[in-house]
Amino acid sequence: MKAGSGDQGSPPCFLRFPRPVRVVSGAEAELKCVVLGEPPPIVVWEKGGQQLAASERLSFPADGAEHGLLLSGALPTDAGVYVCRARNAAGEAYAAAAVTVLEPPAPESEPQPAERPLPPPGTGEGAPVFLAGPRSQWVLRGAQVVLTCQVGGLPAPALYWEKDGMALDEVWDSGHFTLEPGRAEGGQGVSLALRILAARLPDSGVYVCHARNAHGHAQAGALLQVHQPPENPPEDPDEAPKPVVEPLKCAPKTFWVNEGKHAKFRCYVMGKPEPEIEWHWEGRPLLSDRRRLMYRDRDGGFVLKVLYCQAKDRGLYVCAARNSAGQTLSAVQLHVKEPRLRFTRPLQDVEGREHGIAVLECKVPNSRIPTAWFREDQRLLPCRKYEQIEEGTVRRLIIHRLKADDDGVYLCEMRGRVRTVANVTVKGPILRRLPRKLDVLEGENAVLLVETQEAGVEGHWSRDGDDLPATCQSSSGHMHALVLPGVTREDAGEVTFSLGNSRTTTLLRVKCVKHSPPGPPVLAEMFKGHKNTVLLTWKPPEPAPETPFIYRLERQEVGSEDWIQCFSIEKAGAVEVPGDCVPSEGDYRFRVCTVSEHGRSPHVVFHGSAHLVPTARLVAGLEDVQVYDGEDAVFSLDLSTIIQGTWFLNGEELKSHEPEGQVEPGALRYRIEQRGLQHRLLLRAVQHQHSGALVGFSCPGVQDSAALTIQESPVHILSPEDKVSLTFTTSERVVLTCELSRVDFPACWYKDGQEVEESESLVVKMDGRKHRLILPAAEVRDSGEFECRTEGVSAFFSVTVRDPPVHILDPQEHVFVHAITSECVMLTCEVDREDAPVHWYKDGQEVEESDFVVLEKEGPHHRLVLPAAQPPDGGEFQFVAGDERAYFTVTITDVSSWIVYPSGKVYVAAVRLERVVLTCELCRPWAEVRWTKDGEEVVESPALLLQKEDTVRRLVLPAVQLEDSGEYLCEIDDESASFTVTVTEPPVRIIYPRDEMTLIAVSLECVVLRCELSRQDAPVRWYKDGLEVEESEALVLESDGPHHRLVLPAAQPEQGGEFVCDAGDDSAFFTVTITAPPEKIVHPAARSLDLQFGAPGRVVLRCEVAPAGSQVRWYKDGLEVEVSDTLLLGAEGPVRTLTLPHAQPEDAGEYVCETRDEAVTFNVSVAEPPVQFLAPEASPAPLCVAPGEPVVLSCEVSRAGALVFWSHNGSPVQEGKGLEFQAEGPRRILCIRAAELTHAGLYTCQSGTAPGAPSLSFTVQVAEPPVRVVAPEAAQTRVRSTPGGDLELVVHLSGPGGPVRWYKDGERLASQGRVQLEQAWARQVLRVQGARSGDAGEYLCDTPQDSRIFLVSVEEPPQAKLVSELTPLTVHEGDDATFRCEVSPPDAEVTWLRNGAVVTPGPQLEIGEHGLSRTLTVRGCQLDDAGTVTARAGGTATSARLHVRAKQLRVLRPLEDMTIIEGGSATFQLELSQEGVAGEWARGGVRLQPGPKCHVHAEGRTHRLVLSSLGPADSGCVSFTVDSLRCAARLTVREAPVTIVRGLQDLEVTEGDTATLECELSQALADVTWEKDGCLLTPSPRLRLQALGTRRLLQLRRCSPLDAGTYSCAVGAARAGPVRLAVRERNVSVLSELRSVRAREGDGATFECTVSEVETTGSWELGSRQLRPGGHVRIRQEGKKHILVLSELRPEDAGEVRFQAGPAQSVAQLEVEALPLQMCRRPPREKTVLVGRRAVLEVTVSRSGGHVCWLREGVELCPGDKYELRSHGPTHSLVIHDVRPEDQGTYSCQAGQDSAHTRLLVEAPRRVIPLQVARRTEPGQAGALGQLGRRVPIPWAGVGGGQGNQRC
Repeated sequence: MKAGSGDQGSPPCFLRFPRPVRVVSGAEAELKCVVLGEPPPIVVWEKGGQQLAASERLSFPADGAEHGLLLSGALPTDAGVYVCRARNAAGEAYAAAAVTVLEPPAPESEPQPAERPLPPPGTGEGAPVFLAGPRSQWVLRGAQVVLTCQVGGLPAPALYWEKDGMALDEVWDSGHFTLEPGRAEGGQGVSLALRILAARLPDSGVYVCHARNAHGHAQAGALLQVHQPPENPPEDPDEAPKPVVEPLKCAPKTFWVNEGKHAKFRCYVMGKPEPEIEWHWEGRPLLSDRRRLMYRDRDGGFVLKVLYCQAKDRGLYVCAARNSAGQTLSAVQLHVKEPRLRFTRPLQDVEGREHGIAVLECKVPNSRIPTAWFREDQRLLPCRKYEQIEEGTVRRLIIHRLKADDDGVYLCEMRGRVRTVANVTVKGPILRRLPRKLDVLEGENAVLLVETQEAGVEGHWSRDGDDLPATCQSSSGHMHALVLPGVTREDAGEVTFSLGNSRTTTLLRVKCVKHSPPGPPVLAEMFKGHKNTVLLTWKPPEPAPETPFIYRLERQEVGSEDWIQCFSIEKAGAVEVPGDCVPSEGDYRFRVCTVSEHGRSPHVVFHGSAHLVPTARLVAGLEDVQVYDGEDAVFSLDLSTIIQGTWFLNGEELKSHEPEGQVEPGALRYRIEQRGLQHRLLLRAVQHQHSGALVGFSCPGVQDSAALTIQESPVHILSPEDKVSLTFTTSERVVLTCELSRVDFPACWYKDGQEVEESESLVVKMDGRKHRLILPAAEVRDSGEFECRTEGVSAFFSVTVRDPPVHILDPQEHVFVHAITSECVMLTCEVDREDAPVHWYKDGQEVEESDFVVLEKEGPHHRLVLPAAQPPDGGEFQFVAGDERAYFTVTITDVSSWIVYPSGKVYVAAVRLERVVLTCELCRPWAEVRWTKDGEEVVESPALLLQKEDTVRRLVLPAVQLEDSGEYLCEIDDESASFTVTVTEPPVRIIYPRDEMTLIAVSLECVVLRCELSRQDAPVRWYKDGLEVEESEALVLESDGPHHRLVLPAAQPEQGGEFVCDAGDDSAFFTVTITAPPEKIVHPAARSLDLQFGAPGRVVLRCEVAPAGSQVRWYKDGLEVEVSDTLLLGAEGPVRTLTLPHAQPEDAGEYVCETRDEAVTFNVSVAEPPVQFLAPEASPAPLCVAPGEPVVLSCEVSRAGALVFWSHNGSPVQEGKGLEFQAEGPRRILCIRAAELTHAGLYTCQSGTAPGAPSLSFTVQVAEPPVRVVAPEAAQTRVRSTPGGDLELVVHLSGPGGPVRWYKDGERLASQGRVQLEQAWARQVLRVQGARSGDAGEYLCDTPQDSRIFLVSVEEPPQAKLVSELTPLTVHEGDDATFRCEVSPPDAEVTWLRNGAVVTPGPQLEIGEHGLSRTLTVRGCQLDDAGTVTARAGGTATSARLHVRAKQLRVLRPLEDMTIIEGGSATFQLELSQEGVAGEWARGGVRLQPGPKCHVHAEGRTHRLVLSSLGPADSGCVSFTVDSLRCAARLTVREAPVTIVRGLQDLEVTEGDTATLECELSQALADVTWEKDGCLLTPSPRLRLQALGTRRLLQLRRCSPLDAGTYSCAVGAARAGPVRLAVRERNVSVLSELRSVRAREGDGATFECTVSEVETTGSWELGSRQLRPGGHVRIRQEGKKHILVLSELRPEDAGEVRFQAGPAQSVAQLEVEALPLQMCRRPPREKTVLVGRRAVLEVTVSRSGGHVCWLREGVELCPGDKYELRSHGPTHSLVIHDVRPEDQGTYSCQAGQDSAHTRLLVEAPRRVIPLQVARRTEPGQAGALGQLGRRVPIPWAGVGGGQGNQRC
């Protein structure tokens, strides 16, 4: 009975929260979370408060409690915070995660580092300075690590540590970290040590010590690497054991990657303590190397990246994670997809020494396939450093002057990105080099590692040539580390590590500016109102973040150090946290923080704690358990929260405080376990009596139970698991063993289905679990299938018992036996076992013993005896014993013929100096022969040897000569064997060269083509491009014995081509390429000249080149010059000139004249002409000015940059004190701001300091001016005064002096009483004290030359006030902001304030007034100018806010995609919204630098990039970047279409000649196809297709009329042709006609015909039948002579012989005289055959094909069932089947005029009674038996006294 937890349900609760992800634009982003609830909640995803709907790019996969959001092809607009909202009837919950979409990385600018001087320690207050930084360390796991830093600074700085950018208290597992503060050595500064006890593998990382005080911040870092110790297991029992890769419980995932691409595996693992990670491949641990990178990404994932995958990289990759709590595995199966087109020989890894070379070599399938070389992702171009060689299909890369940075992965790539990869290892002082580049986000830590060969050496770190501080460098043993904490853009650059002459470099790039994280929430409060819930409230941060953000709430159980995330929400307010959100009962604290895409704010902890109790819920309940007797029973269930429970067994509570216990003494033992949410009860070794026990579990809210069932343990077979097959030999001991799972359990044995019975030859035993069947001495009959059977299970054994193999001891080789008729032939064999069965076979049929064949056996010896051998008894005999055989060839020769071989005439054809052996085989070894040649007996000599070996006679010619031709006879008695020997000259062979040779020479060099033949006197012919060459002065042919030479004394480019040395039977090919001579500069001899010229003037730079036709290029300051009116280029013969008709100083620079091979540099300097004054020609008139007036003296010089010197009355004029010098182009100005009397005099402007230098003088006169009123300007001025106040009228004069009078209403005023007159230099003041109403009126200030009137009124002033308000303004950065208000009265004073401070007018702040209006203008507003502006007038005030927005840089006209043809130029242009903005251009992510092919322009707001001479490799993304603005466009460079520059031409050749069709393309690397009559052509021995640069050739050798037709060549869409090839027949005539031949049968015949042409192919016919070489027909050609040799003629060969060569033919007759047919071997005269057997009569005639007729009693026999007529060559047989008595009679064979007769006797088989045999030997016959090995017939006593058979 099972009970649930109730029907009230539970609100959603997140067990796993989604993690923030960062992806590159275009990639896939995925968020996952696990949420539980009862009932199961409904999950929706939101962004920006709007619910998201599924689309093509957005999907929401769900698997049970796991929910996800999958975003395909992420765009920048997809970035933001995504919220997962789970809701059910019991409540709802939220969780959020940020998705960041990054733009592809672009190259960053490299600003120059700004140096900030720091005060030395102890010299006063200052920013922190590190006295000693932490040192990088490499330790083994379990070691203790101490990182120490010492810092100086006043006030004393505060120190703290970070690991990998996180504070130590935020590190997941930092319980073994301790901090030890102290004082620095010598009392200078403070120190803080970080001690790590028992370091673990996850402790590896970058540790940074920060120091901060009021004056600044400093930091220093160190690297810690913790390695696995080599010992296993670890000595410390607390250490986590080494991960072990266990068998996978499920099939791994599959990952496919194309060969040459990268494979990236990532696994994310969590656990505490932090897990240790190991990667395995095919069960073996992986270590990081050049192509396998292992690291941890920014999101905490563990990554394995396999670069440039190859077929050998395929296999199972496993990520194993382990800590003290357990272990887990994740696996993936990597498959590498191989391309169809592959390298025939891939690259191999190589090693090289530093400063040496390394050679990489591979082979491509086709020599025309282009390839490219790469070092990792950087393409390598041919240069002195990287030499690239192509030889046929071989591709070779030679790396010269190896250095440490050359160490790495190299690739050779074919079309379709088919790659082959190899590692190049550079041996030197540096073993582990720096990476090519390192990208680090701004603010992160950069770590660079170098490993050296020797320990303890000191390296040198630098960046862009500047030494790096020692505080960021560390060394330990072989390792050297550079740690740059918190990198900034200033840290970017080229970082180099140097060790002696060895160095390695990396490019450090700092990416993206980090934004400030949002501020923390405020006013966080906790309310504990309801039971088992807590209410948390807070307010948004101030100021509010500009980017979207969420709040993340975390909890911490009191007494624990871990903070666990609860959930995330978007809005601030009140959040109620129920007890269901905590895993276990306890007191909990809470904290909240703000999270945005820019980071996280500091946490805000809620004051106090709350006691929360989770409500348990049954997730997976108990289930009934059924086990076998003696096994353990396990009951388990899962709850929704961590809570204690109670187990019951049959209603009795089990003690939970004891992990193990017993229900009662001696009874059932149990064990209680709880692992998180899972509770387990283990009952050990249950017995049958425990069956039916009831197990229960109880806890608050949950009750569950299950039953225990015990079954009797069944028996099963432990071994063998599968059927076993065994093979034994006889007498061997056989033991079959079967092991059961239960002891002493009965089992039965069966053989072939029948139960076995024990006996002496079969024993059955049982020993515990094992059952055995034993055969002490196995026999063949013991073979079969044995079965061990017990209770439904069986084990099977297939047993095979064989006799031991039989071996033939003698003979070991093929035996040939020769005998004559009636001899006794004995064949003997010996085997290694007497009882071995043997068989005899003759001609494939088993031999049956008879009167003529006797089989004998004597122990291991076996014999086959032919008592009286006859010729038909000969043949091939085989002796078979087991698997071995012995072969005998028996030849029985009739005594009528001595010569066994040859049977006919033999023709031998040989070439001179060959070894010729003539062999004759006789029937007797002692027979003597006589050798003759052309009828004369030969005489043995070194040149002619006679050999004798058993029955074989040989005549040997060791080195045959032409005179050895003739007819040789081997004669014995009246018989002879004929041999016709024909000796010819050997074919001419070319010994050198063996292969086609390629020669490359320079013009005018001597080119020699050598060819060595196998024969000295052999004629040769030389051909060039298919035409025979003719000797001339430019081409010499030489011959020296077998050596032949073709010499080009002074080769010219047009003499290149294909040369052929033809020796008739063989040819040698030479491909000669003559290149132009090196283009040299013969004058000037010096390579660098310094030249000086005057300006303006004519400049001529001259070079003389050789040869005269060489092309040159002129450059100025690295850029190729262009012809214009101001720069002329000339060429006359070998002279090349550059002329500047009117050289100016700006024309000075470095000029380079460059040929293909040399260059000369002219350093041209253009001297400026002397400076002259242009105008006026006469001295200027005197200049008269009044004191105080400005004076400007101006003159114009002939050169804008000329220096002049001013003097006054002969003394130099010094700038300052009212004097100012100015220069505007060629004008020179002296300004006197206010003239004084001292300024009068003579001023001189001189163009130089040298005496006599040109000068110009000015006379200045200063006269006293009349005194005038300067202020006020108006003639009348109204002045208002208040009663009782002082009235003051002020007049400013132009200068002192002169009488001044004051009048009021016409009356002159004097200084007396309340009226005061004051004078201070030019200032005149009238002051009336205590003004009254009577003081109002008209006042006049009168001077001799000027006057001013003041209209004065005395009245109470109106109160000042503001009549309008200020208006808030929002402006962009750099704009002006004007605040305006109106006052009353118009003369009221206004005070301006900004941010509470009174405004002081200045360049940026302007105060204006116009009538009632008052203005404050802020010029060029900056961001810090934002604030509050206030205007005050009297007792009123008004304020307004000034907002300054950052000036938004926009693209007004963006870049546009461009597609151009290879070799062209591309111009990219964009327009920005601002001027003066400096940006960077990049292509493919690489920053572009101005150069010959790259021009960058910026004019105002327009930026332009011009790329020229583009190729297909230049395709890519072109971008312009400025600050955070990036604009990009696509550049596509298409290959220029291949065109045909020079087409094909019609061609006519003579039959047998070589035809060459040639066309020329616009590009060298292009594949063409050739067609004939519309059909595709492929190369063959006669058809050659060649590619020579841009030339494409088709060479057709030995042309025939069939080759005529139309030919065309196609490349892409271009086509050349069709053109017509005509092959005209050679005019062949017969010079010597054939002659008729008359020959005898068996002889030979020779026909010869001579024609008029050598290169003529002829055909032979015999009787309208085409003849081909082979067998008895030999055809050869010797120049113009054609020869036909027919051997072993037969009568049917007679007929007409015809030779046809083109239109010419010759005919002759062949007559063959037939020889009479004779019998060479006759059948026996009498033959006896038993009834029922078959009889065979055999006859051999003198020639094959002869007609033979068989007769019986004169009647011709016909083939049928009874008679079978056989014919094989000259042998004819009659076979009589199933012989009967009536078949007895006389049989005859008729061959021509010859005949033979045989008497056939038929005997019936008789029954023989065995009697004792008496052997009797006739006198004299024993000797014959011993000599010939023949048995003598012995008479047998017949039954009843009858006569027996006389044969043995």
